[in-house]
Amino acid sequence: MARIAFILLCHKDPKGVIAQANRLTASGDYVAIHFDARANPKDFDEIRQALGENPSVVFSAKRWKCGWGEWSLVAATLEAVRSAIATFPQATHFYMLSGDCMPIKSAEYAHAFLDAEECDYIESFDFFESDWIKTGIKEERLIYRHLFNERTQPRRFYASFEFQKRFNLKRPIPADIQVMIGSQWWCLRRQTIEKVLDFCASRPDVMRFFATTWIPDETFFQTIVRHVVPRKELRTRTLTYLVFTDYGMPVTFHNDHYDLLMGQNYLFARKISPEALRLRERLGALWAAKGVHFPISNEGTGLFRFLTGRGRVGRRFAPRFWETEGSLGRENSLLLVVAKKWHVAKRLTASIRKNTEIPAVDYLFNENNAGLPDLGGVETTVSKRTRHRRALLRLLFEQFESNSLVICLDPSALKLVEDLMQDKADTRILLIDSEFDDDYIRGHIGRVGLAGPETPPEVIDRLLPTVRADLEHEAERLRDLGLLGFHSISPWRSPEDNAVQLARFLDLMPEKARELATTQHLFSD
Repeated sequence: MARIAFILLCHKDPKGVIAQANRLTASGDYVAIHFDARANPKDFDEIRQALGENPSVVFSAKRWKCGWGEWSLVAATLEAVRSAIATFPQATHFYMLSGDCMPIKSAEYAHAFLDAEECDYIESFDFFESDWIKTGIKEERLIYRHLFNERTQPRRFYASFEFQKRFNLKRPIPADIQVMIGSQWWCLRRQTIEKVLDFCASRPDVMRFFATTWIPDETFFQTIVRHVVPRKELRTRTLTYLVFTDYGMPVTFHNDHYDLLMGQNYLFARKISPEALRLRERLGALWAAKGVHFPISNEGTGLFRFLTGRGRVGRRFAPRFWETEGSLGRENSLLLVVAKKWHVAKRLTASIRKNTEIPAVDYLFNENNAGLPDLGGVETTVSKRTRHRRALLRLLFEQFESNSLVICLDPSALKLVEDLMQDKADTRILLIDSEFDDDYIRGHIGRVGLAGPETPPEVIDRLLPTVRADLEHEAERLRDLGLLGFHSISPWRSPEDNAVQLARFLDLMPEKARELATTQHLFSD
């Protein structure tokens, strides 16, 4: 059976890296990690401490300071590949991943897919004849030496480039290789990786050539693999699903793309939005699933092109004028209660309605029954409320005849929180921290559809650590935003401490805030 060594290049989000490595190795596969030497050392220490005892995880012997478009990305990949080859003799395939990638099939499906055909999967198109490069320089990537990074040293990059052009300092391409180009997200067999490494050791001239080309991660492996492997054993495609815009930028996937991603004929997808926590949660659980049938439709790329091609005719991506230019008003205070345990937030809003004159509604952007008054139809569905969120909130301020309004939000709605915090209104956040025991996690797994009544208990037990980490990560991401007007309460704090936070959040006198903090069974499950 196929056993995969995932080559994971990453530079941020240590908790996400840890969760990804644990998820992938739980299926019997392996992970080789290269963590960018430019990144925060504390993040790398956190990853090493969490994964150091996992025998299916190895770290690159040397860490490179990576920069987009530089040779350092290829060098980092080679370091991780060498570590994986030496550490995991049972690995049959080597699969390139980034921290933004997530599985869109189960491990069971992926192993069977790779077992079905003896071949390598890598995009490999002729550099000069294909139209793979949409914008920017093309042959200049190869025939001139690129010693500086365009993004971090643009003046030096273009000065060097123009100097070489002016004095015709072109260089020849190694005569015996055909330069190819394609996506850097490949899956190669063990024997192919070994041939690539042998080639690297025997051809320092080719290594020197690629070391000063521009964006070599799109040409190096694509060229060398085509040079050392018969064409009949190559499939010129990637197993990682990605869509690019007309400007060469990768499309980002969000929570509502789950069904679409499952229907694509790929094993992984990128880029998954960091804020798409529910999508990440569901895809992470999918990797561990057994017996799942995947009907392949492959409509994703065509659908994206249709929608973007429609442009303003279809109004698919055009924001409404009241969403972009409208404001809730500088004189108004929008008070966001953010809590994963909805019943706790609802107890607090009920107490606010009972003990203060501040109007409070529940999860109006998450559930239909949020206790809203009749607002002329804009309140009828969750999707309509979200689409017209500023109009809805302005109507609520008017309906309640109040300059203050409390609403509840789920912490997974990070983009919505950021959007509302940018409004001209006085917008504040109260995060209700929670402890997630196993019983709560099991219930959550069922509520979000990760498992059903027939799911074996051992499968759910395997999901517990991953789902718990995702839930805790939601609160951390909210804290990491560093927003002004941020407050928090928790069951492990004293009522006095929670009362101080509530008083600041709601502009209440201490006595009234203590009444709220001592609400009966406030934090109970």
